Amino acid sequence: MWEYTNEVKEHFLNPRNVGVVENADGIGEVGSLACGDALKLTFKLDKDKKISDAKFQTFGCASAIASSSALTEMIKGLSIDEAAGITNDDIAQYLGGLPKEKMHCSVMGRDALEKAIAHYRGEPDKMVEGEIVCECFGVTDIEIARAVKENNLKTIEDVTGYVKAGGGCGNCHESIEEIIASISGIQPKEERKPKKLTNIQKIRLIEETLEREIKPALKQDGGDIELVDFADNTVYVELLGTCSTCTASQVTLKHYVETKIKELVSPELVVEEVEQ
Repeated sequence: MWEYTNEVKEHFLNPRNVGVVENADGIGEVGSLACGDALKLTFKLDKDKKISDAKFQTFGCASAIASSSALTEMIKGLSIDEAAGITNDDIAQYLGGLPKEKMHCSVMGRDALEKAIAHYRGEPDKMVEGEIVCECFGVTDIEIARAVKENNLKTIEDVTGYVKAGGGCGNCHESIEEIIASISGIQPKEERKPKKLTNIQKIRLIEETLEREIKPALKQDGGDIELVDFADNTVYVELLGTCSTCTASQVTLKHYVETKIKELVSPELVVEEVEQ
């Protein structure tokens, strides 16, 4: 269980400035419900161009709510230029610190503030630039590189704590390491080895390959195929419809079905027919 400061607990249990500012001068939205965190920040300026009101709506954990609440308190009374200087570390320090695994909550607050300021200034959204590296959380190479530079991050775990990238399926880990290496100048000590698929993962991929790639082609000629079992890297299937009586069924099985499964799942797999 993470240790939270009294300030984090206070802003979580009694969040300040919840809601939406009417006729807001600045609006910033980051994250998504699909990724588990989302924040909308709105603010209003007074006649002196100072932030007179700021409110938030957050979907997320205790740290996300506390960080958003703290941010609205921090920016009140500031000019736009002063607010633009607030960093994610400033938000974390205002709360007496955050667990490293929760620093992404302060980053989300900083990003929402930047978007709200850009909205007020009529500037383009810089956050949409870059290529998606982490598909699970929709994080771009630019966001990862910025987090690495600003916070001197050295590992994938560090990056996950700040921007969540790498915290899902793991397919982006090699790309994250490359970004870290390009910035730090330190190459990974050893080449990353491909992850070995578990039997459960193999079965899921086999089922997906059968449904997406193989069955549609067989059904065009009145045939079909079903997965019966999987053991010791052998895929046991039953041929159905016209495939079950076709004289060329073994050619189809080995030269089409097995080839596809080797290509899309694992080259070590073989396919065998089970006659029911």
